[in-house]
Amino acid sequence: MDQTLQRLLDAERRAETIVREADEERDRIIQGALQEAHAEEERFEARIPDLHRSFIDKAEQRADQTNNELKKRFDEHHVELRNLAEEREAEALEAAFQLLTDPLADG
Repeated sequence: MDQTLQRLLDAERRAETIVREADEERDRIIQGALQEAHAEEERFEARIPDLHRSFIDKAEQRADQTNNELKKRFDEHHVELRNLAEEREAEALEAAFQLLTDPLADG
């Protein structure tokens, strides 16, 4: 009976040791995971300025492109309006000349 009791006590001590070691291993794993998550968070936060700068650069490029396209369209429209004005100017001068030189125009 004493031997059986001793074996049960030994088994209980071994079980407690296994449980303690498992708890310690679990705690190490949790701490490692927390440290890794913290490191990943720091890496991400360190990248935020680069991400922001990249976003700003792309937005500026799109704005420049849009501005250039609008300027080109404005310039084309301006040339078109200038050509129309010049055409109308010639017509207006011709009409004025006709009025000045036509004796019937004085009425």
